[in-house]
Amino acid sequence: MFDRGRRNLLSRRRTPALPRMPWLVDEDTFVDNCTRCNKCLSACETKIIVKGDGGFPTIDFNQGECTFCTQCVDACPEPLFRSTTEAAWDVKARINQQCLAQSNVECRSCGDMCEVQAIRFKLQAGGVAQPELELDLCNGCGACVATCPTSAITMVTRKLEEK
Repeated sequence: MFDRGRRNLLSRRRTPALPRMPWLVDEDTFVDNCTRCNKCLSACETKIIVKGDGGFPTIDFNQGECTFCTQCVDACPEPLFRSTTEAAWDVKARINQQCLAQSNVECRSCGDMCEVQAIRFKLQAGGVAQPELELDLCNGCGACVATCPTSAITMVTRKLEEK
């Protein structure tokens, strides 16, 4: 077996900017065993699985949200996924400084789209309510990303957050 860290250094590969599909075993297993057959792309009910670097499937939350329907898991002929009874992934939302509310412009589109209510708005005396993200509630569905008019919300994995 080869050292993936060394291979990534030499080929200038890095962890993908966009997360992979939910319930993946791990990145190494995925890259080694994914045949890029695109069955997961066809199966995705919200069409958020797109071709990424090297033709490998990745999630694009600008296209919509993950409904955790498991159709990508069911369509894949390779052993790339964990049990769907486990947590889907460690992807969480992050709101940056481009948020309209931080510029005193009323906008609650992300909170309206958040089904699990992980994004709530704290009222400000004499100002615009500010978004507060409760990471423990965020399931990483990405519904808030496409609806944000300033692209102030990104989805990050815990590994990328630590870097």
